[in-house]
Amino acid sequence: MARLQLELPSCDLFTLELPVRIRDINYGQHLSNDALMALLHEARLQWLQHLGFGSETDVGGKGLIMADAAIVFKNEAFHGDVLQIRLGIDEISRASFELYYDVTHQTQTIAQAKTTMVAYDYQLKKTSKLPPALRAAIEPHGI
Repeated sequence: MARLQLELPSCDLFTLELPVRIRDINYGQHLSNDALMALLHEARLQWLQHLGFGSETDVGGKGLIMADAAIVFKNEAFHGDVLQIRLGIDEISRASFELYYDVTHQTQTIAQAKTTMVAYDYQLKKTSKLPPALRAAIEPHGI
């Protein structure tokens, strides 16, 4: 079976450095897959805060939910490594966008990932259009 391949767009939207904590280590003594997802989530939240939004539950009056996620692991990361997570954006539609993550330690790629984020109305319990404030913040960076 062929391995998943991601083609990352330019990942110059936002950059964050996060350390690998002891709780992020699995029985193989390296960064666990679930811990990487949590680090990506933290990067996404800090990016939204950088844009002026409080959290994923309020990005201009609507929330964001994750419709899918894909991760391609390239190398191991270990306790104490400081990971640089660079974000990029692509495929902006009426209600969603794809957020890409390039995770490195020094010069080594650790992982590449993609999440599809969908605007969501928590009161109506259904997807909605991207809020105008969010769309205005992301459209200059994506397709």
